[in-house]
Amino acid sequence: MDFIIDATLQAVAQLYQTQITAQDVNLQQTRKEFDGQVTIVTFPFTRFSKKSPEQTGNEIGAYLEANVPEIAGFNTVKGFLNISIADNYWLKVYQNTVAQPGFGVAPKNGKKVMVEYSSPNTNKPLHLGHVRNNLLGYAVAGILDAAGYEVIKTNLVNDRGIHICKSMLAWQLFGNGETPESAQMKGDHLVGKYYVIFDKEYKKEVEARLAQGMTEEEAKKHAPLMKQAQQMLQKWEAGDEQVIELWKTMNTWVYDGFAKTYKKLGVNFDKFYYESNTYLLGKDIIEEGLEKGVFFKKDDGSVWIDLTADGLDQKLVLRGDGTSVYITQDLGTAQLKYNDFGMDESIYVVGNEQDYHFKVLFLILQKLGKNWAQGLYHLSYGMVDLPSGKMKSREGTVVDADDLMDSMVETAEEYFDKQEKKLDLTEEEKQVLFPVIGLGALKYFLLKVDAKKRLLFDPNESIELQGHTGPFIQYTHARIKSVLSRGGEHQLAQLPAELDAVERDLIIVLSQYPEAIAAAAKEFNPATVANYTYEVAKAYNKFYHEKSILQAETEDLKSFRLQLSKSTAQIIAQSMQLLGIQVPERM
Repeated sequence: MDFIIDATLQAVAQLYQTQITAQDVNLQQTRKEFDGQVTIVTFPFTRFSKKSPEQTGNEIGAYLEANVPEIAGFNTVKGFLNISIADNYWLKVYQNTVAQPGFGVAPKNGKKVMVEYSSPNTNKPLHLGHVRNNLLGYAVAGILDAAGYEVIKTNLVNDRGIHICKSMLAWQLFGNGETPESAQMKGDHLVGKYYVIFDKEYKKEVEARLAQGMTEEEAKKHAPLMKQAQQMLQKWEAGDEQVIELWKTMNTWVYDGFAKTYKKLGVNFDKFYYESNTYLLGKDIIEEGLEKGVFFKKDDGSVWIDLTADGLDQKLVLRGDGTSVYITQDLGTAQLKYNDFGMDESIYVVGNEQDYHFKVLFLILQKLGKNWAQGLYHLSYGMVDLPSGKMKSREGTVVDADDLMDSMVETAEEYFDKQEKKLDLTEEEKQVLFPVIGLGALKYFLLKVDAKKRLLFDPNESIELQGHTGPFIQYTHARIKSVLSRGGEHQLAQLPAELDAVERDLIIVLSQYPEAIAAAAKEFNPATVANYTYEVAKAYNKFYHEKSILQAETEDLKSFRLQLSKSTAQIIAQSMQLLGIQVPERM
């Protein structure tokens, strides 16, 4: 809307003999209860107009209406000048931008960004929290790609540590050689089963020692299972062949299971990093930091950094025995990723329980003089709850990602079975449609909410065909496809002389597609695209119900409305694709 800003500068100069800059003009979208599409805030202009905000608005509005052909009218409400833009302007916007091939796709900007997401542990299957993580990471990557970035999608797999050894030990002790094939289970589910078994057996040992009079701390420390798991970890780190072989076997089971889950969820990665390959990294960075005076040693040989001046605390970065802590390997892995790709920005998609960790990590890298550390960002997200309560993985009550996705497909089938109007599809077509609807409902519900917010996922609410849901948007797309199919071949020949309000509103919201992508990319926030797509679907349905498309008054008007429908379907499909959501052709 640069032409409105330029005209406002001229109006102020002419009316009040005052020169202002473009930054002094505050444009907003007009509120729905008022006529107009663009609003100018007039309060700041009163200091030189020496008149009330309303009088100032009326004078500027009259000037704009008289001197700018694209402006068809105005109204002033208190300090807000609401501008109505002429139909011929919106028709040109539609014809020259929205209806053009490639609309909304930004040219490449020469910048490279890495999005790291998923980061599973190889001792259990992916759960509901991982689902939100993967959907956020995949959607952010898609949005950044659409905004012109070169995107690298990475996954840092936590495949070592005491928690991995717990599953391995439990399988050794209680597994009797069970395999995914013999158990007819996905590999990650089988390994997760033994993680749960370890926890149950460990608790029994702790309770027995508590009964003998030990304190809780002593009982946990001296439980034989925990000691055995710690010994197994030591053997793994020492390269014990038998332990390493078991580790490789069980991890292979898990990776196979993860791959199936990722495929069903519709996410992928360009590069995998493994903690087993990175856990020794970072020690050279500690030495570098000691030389630079960024770190200091305590008497026991441990290495620390003092961040109290930055409002944080002292942080251990290397143990006295020379072994790494998590921050050590994270420092090394950050350097490794930058060495591999040289990206301008790197986004870590990790739950908000790690907020403090990433503050410390990024600050340390900045203090070490790593210029690329300015481009690091923690995309922090809140927990997802189900109506039944919080997830607890070690107790075997985890909300499993595979089960959740299967449940959503069943929910979609049950929902449509209950509808009075039955789907006009074959059984084979229904079996293709239900996963699209069920997973679309799940994905949209999790992505429409700002990532930072904790949310309650309600499967039944998410599947509704009416309201702010994925299926509502999917149904809108299918509706448009049906209209286009019945409309036959059409070419946009003659634009109408004027627009109905619902046509204008639809064109306006469609024209905002590039802005929605740019805003979502800037904030790493898929909810911006999700909510924008919902607004598109609402605007189209209003247009559909109020205006005849196939029975329009003239053939030119019919062609225009069909073309407008086609543009809407394209933008809905593209927006949903950025979110990792499929849209059906028929419903």
